[in-house]
Amino acid sequence: MRFRLRESVAFICQRCSESRLRETAMSARRDVGLALFLLLHTTLAAWAHAFLDHAEPAVGSRVHGSPVQVKIWFTEKVEPALSKIQVFDASNEEVDRRDVQTDKSNGALLTVSLPALKPGNYKVVWRAVSVDTHVTTGAYLFEIVP
Repeated sequence: MRFRLRESVAFICQRCSESRLRETAMSARRDVGLALFLLLHTTLAAWAHAFLDHAEPAVGSRVHGSPVQVKIWFTEKVEPALSKIQVFDASNEEVDRRDVQTDKSNGALLTVSLPALKPGNYKVVWRAVSVDTHVTTGAYLFEIVP
């Protein structure tokens, strides 16, 4: 009688172990699937923003003579009516010509014209609205030297 009881208990425990193993495997698959979904979603969301790629004058640069315009290339096309560049002098006065536009052949390039500027430090402030309406902002400095 004892032998049959042991066999029954062993059989039940084996069934429990197999069931737990299946549950653990299903849970692990679910967790991996969720992690992959979140990774993909986060990566796609990051691609949906227009970030500063490079600029002229360059970020933190020292330039000889006054540039005629500021150009900012973004990582994707920007919405011209909602995006802007402003240039401020050391006394926080806006010095650009307020004629921001996108380049006709490159929708990721935003420009603003400048008058002749004196030597000194200038801050470029930008706001970019990508074509899918995500907004990014930023600022950088450059210096004009004689």
